[in-house]
Amino acid sequence: MLMSGAEQLDLPPFTWGRVFTLWGLDPWLFVATVWVVGLYLTGVWVLRRRGDRWPWGRTVAFVVVGMGLFVFATQSGLAAYDTTLLSDHMVQHMILSMPVPLALALGAPVTLALRTLPGTPRRWLLAVLHSRVARVLSFPPLAFALFVLSPWVLYFSGWYDASLRSSYIHEMMHVHLVLVGSLFFWPLMGVDPVPGRVSFPFRMLLVVMTLPFHAFLGVTIMDSTRLIGEEWYAALREGPMGSWLPSMAADQHLAGGILWGAGDLVGLVFFGVLFTQWVRDSIREAAREDRRLDRLEAAARAVPQGGPPGGGSIGP
Repeated sequence: MLMSGAEQLDLPPFTWGRVFTLWGLDPWLFVATVWVVGLYLTGVWVLRRRGDRWPWGRTVAFVVVGMGLFVFATQSGLAAYDTTLLSDHMVQHMILSMPVPLALALGAPVTLALRTLPGTPRRWLLAVLHSRVARVLSFPPLAFALFVLSPWVLYFSGWYDASLRSSYIHEMMHVHLVLVGSLFFWPLMGVDPVPGRVSFPFRMLLVVMTLPFHAFLGVTIMDSTRLIGEEWYAALREGPMGSWLPSMAADQHLAGGILWGAGDLVGLVFFGVLFTQWVRDSIREAAREDRRLDRLEAAARAVPQGGPPGGGSIGP
């Protein structure tokens, strides 16, 4: 009897140690990563060569944290087990949809591109940023809806099952998670001049609103009697890994808990980051207002008081 693709998989028992030692190579995503990192570092080099400053923290955020986490999620042992354990996939999902977009946004690649691109490519980028498509996709309510509804569509439609059987759909799912996370988080960070930026109170409200959605989805997955990817995961348990794989219900329960807990944790951390940005922005605004008032006061003192310029009295 021919075995399905699931039955042919054979991995050693999952351990967290193997997550960090069982590395592979996804050619398409690896090449894309090299290009993205190379373009960013080229922009930093162009700026420094002409004597301009670029904060090292932005480079670390984009290259080390953002793209580093992307590589970890798609090339490490986490990726090796992402079609074997739903709980492992859920860790990967949360990394790609939240920390990766946040770190990439902190790297301000749009600002870097605007400062380093030559005339024609820079005009193209500005045209994209000011296009109707960009304004629609970054419209905060729409970006919020895409961010909170995409996981529901992923896990409660045929999309996730298709991703288990097709490497192409699987890779596109990874890219989709990063892109949707970027549409939501990029304008909220407010570092790059992208459409969709709103006031700090509204940014914080949107972040708070994501928390119950993650919690509700996580609890729904934990308590659902419908097993996600049931046919695929059942076939795995008939193959050589059946001796160590947990029950599908237990694995799904753990996956829902990871989605719930990780979503709330990252959301609260981001809320703290936004609050800190808001405080710093208020301090800078207060300092600017103080300087403006000081200039007005100095100008008022410079105007002569009581009598025309040059002193002297006016005779009858």
